[in-house]
Amino acid sequence: MHSFLFSIFIFVSNMKDKLENFFKETDVEILISTMNRDSLDFLVPMFPFSHFSNFSILIVNQTLNDKILTSDFSNVRVINSFGKGLSKSRNLALENAIGKILVIADDDIVYQEGFITKIIHAYHKFPEAAVINFSVVNSEGNLIKKYPLNPKSSLNIFDILNTSSIEITLNKSIIHAEKIQFDEKFGLGGIFEIGEEAVFLFDLKEKKRQLAFESEIIAKHENQTSSNKKNIAERYYIHGALFSRVFKKKYVYWILIKLFFDLKQHKISFSDIKNLFKSAKQGHKEFERTQL
Repeated sequence: MHSFLFSIFIFVSNMKDKLENFFKETDVEILISTMNRDSLDFLVPMFPFSHFSNFSILIVNQTLNDKILTSDFSNVRVINSFGKGLSKSRNLALENAIGKILVIADDDIVYQEGFITKIIHAYHKFPEAAVINFSVVNSEGNLIKKYPLNPKSSLNIFDILNTSSIEITLNKSIIHAEKIQFDEKFGLGGIFEIGEEAVFLFDLKEKKRQLAFESEIIAKHENQTSSNKKNIAERYYIHGALFSRVFKKKYVYWILIKLFFDLKQHKISFSDIKNLFKSAKQGHKEFERTQL
């Protein structure tokens, strides 16, 4: 009799654990970073298939005293911040998020119909994942980059370095448990204006947390990413800092790998190598200076 009751107890406990990991569409919250807004109108094109108030949204509006954003919708919360920097904005959103699954968003993307369902299905497929990345298309409907053909249960180094913030979704309980935040030295408005996504993901990977990829498309992005707007020398400068942050003493090895692949893909020529390596070393030195 006792063994039977014990078996029932174990069964109920396991079912409780599974139910706690079972996510619903109402558990998803979209974290939008924006600047100088005084109207919610920018949300309308982001959700062309449904009114934005049907979604749980947290907006961090980095602004001035004369441009304050407010919301009359219970599902749409607003934080007006007078700080600067994209990573500061992301961190403020993470600190104030109430959803169980968080979607990192910019204010110029367009979500696809059914994107919430795709996200929930992915977290049921990878219930232990701290992060699941998704695919994004451009205005022509083409993938914005070369993604893995199939879902992946573990992102490798190259996957992480190739990640854009608008592809990222997060399991809030894991992020909060690990006390992981965006490094505010990286990202727009920071000392190094790209790379904040990679640093964030590498910090989680260092904690042995699962980073997964689901090939489903969740959004459209018509504009260039921040990294594409930088010239090649600026990108190498920032990568010198980024590689120093995540690879530490092995940063030179990864600069050389980047040079090799960029040369192979005809993004640079042999005559560029010396100056680009010098730019990366300067980025490394600046990063080291920030650590003092």
